[in-house]
Amino acid sequence: MPDQEDAVPNDSLSADDRDRDDRDRDDLPDDGLDGVDDPFDGGSDDDFRVDNLRVDDSDRDDLKPVDEDADEYRELADEVYEELLQRLGEGSPQPRLEPVRRVVELLGDPHRAYPIVHITGTNGKTSTSRMIESLLRAHELSTGLLTSPHLARFSERILINGEPISDERLVANWRDIEPYIAMIDAGLEEADEPAITYFEAIVILAFASFADAPVDVAVIEVGMGGEWDATNVADGQVAVFAPIALDHEKRLGATVAEIARTKSGIIKPLASVVSAAQDPSALAELERAVVLSEAHLAVEGIDFGVDSTVAVGGQLLTIRGRAGTYSDVFLPLYGAHQAHNAALAVAAVESFLGDAGTALAPELVVEGLGAATSPGRLQLVGVEPSVLVDAAHNPHGAVSLAEALQSYFTFDRITAVVGILEDKDADGMIRAMAPIVDRFIVTTAPSDRTTDAETLADLVIDIVGEERVSVEPYVRDALLAARESAKESANGAVVVFGSITLVGQAMEIAAAESWK
Repeated sequence: MPDQEDAVPNDSLSADDRDRDDRDRDDLPDDGLDGVDDPFDGGSDDDFRVDNLRVDDSDRDDLKPVDEDADEYRELADEVYEELLQRLGEGSPQPRLEPVRRVVELLGDPHRAYPIVHITGTNGKTSTSRMIESLLRAHELSTGLLTSPHLARFSERILINGEPISDERLVANWRDIEPYIAMIDAGLEEADEPAITYFEAIVILAFASFADAPVDVAVIEVGMGGEWDATNVADGQVAVFAPIALDHEKRLGATVAEIARTKSGIIKPLASVVSAAQDPSALAELERAVVLSEAHLAVEGIDFGVDSTVAVGGQLLTIRGRAGTYSDVFLPLYGAHQAHNAALAVAAVESFLGDAGTALAPELVVEGLGAATSPGRLQLVGVEPSVLVDAAHNPHGAVSLAEALQSYFTFDRITAVVGILEDKDADGMIRAMAPIVDRFIVTTAPSDRTTDAETLADLVIDIVGEERVSVEPYVRDALLAARESAKESANGAVVVFGSITLVGQAMEIAAAESWK
């Protein structure tokens, strides 16, 4: 999800390929909108509001009627994606809220049409978001879910009732909002500020799509940080914090405390706040923000917790929630970290549905977590030999991956395919995995920000020795070599990790070649 580590995985293997600018933006610049003529001045708000997010297209000759054929919609959705890719990429987030706020105001504030569960953190926030959404849907609520990045297709980012938004609705909603984005773009250009970015546009599209559906509740995952993330124009009734660790230090801060301070910006007045167990410095920052916001904080290990045992196909949990205890809950995901994510999800849903005053129905907890999925997170994509992919892309995630492989599997030989982006802690990731990996095959993650395979291999050799390392710059060649290596033992396996873009491409190759 993992978090927003890589820009745009895979639709054409162009994760960050459209990322125009990797300038560090640790400052908080002026949004560039003061003094810019508002294109809506001169009339009442009602003159320019969008009823039900629908734009009058009658005078737009460029918008031709859409063929009802599904292939046609898919082609048009791909065109929307290509149009979005022309914008400044996710690798260069802009620390600002005002441009997004201006667009959603012009659209009639679609993000205020439903309550929101807002989630941030360093690792586990995508998995936790998906569990929260599944639990809410088990309670017969209509749900929207925004996560990032995607693994195979752009529409994965915007889910409605557990399914990717249809190509038809994606195209229609984009047509509705694009003219208003263009108006704000014009003002930004006049002020010599970057136009609405790729991620900002996706957030606006998601807010509009959820209002259009409509949904009863939206689960919104932060892209990066929290305080100035585009999603933070919305006010979450519940603010959820997955584990906070070092990542994106150039933009979020050099210490865990600084990163937690930025992330704590999603806490809004009187909100319910639920947090995973945190480093003491991170927890102190969350506690400070809670006091300032007159919010209410519940922390794993104090207010809720979980016990887990290994089971076939996942694990069996006993969750001690904020309002009730839920026993014999099967979670079809591997790793102790996923058990903790599940406990966090239950605490968040208890907070949302009854402010933790009423226990959830146990059968609905079983249903919701039993149906939870987390693509690309310790996911089996091939057999004979086993091929697992995991989106671990920082040391904290790699430690969790290593622990899960030892606790949940009995492989006698592990071959790792690894590709890492240049702004990531490659040394920390390799050291976390080195004790359990027999051979590393180093490749090039599909991204403009990737570390060259030879350069990464030199780092890996320094840690584990030359005899355990080989280089295959092309991902498919690396995967084929790893499968052959795994077959050298009776119960060998391949593990792909290091970059979300790498994981996405591996999943596509495995599916195309029917490895499972």
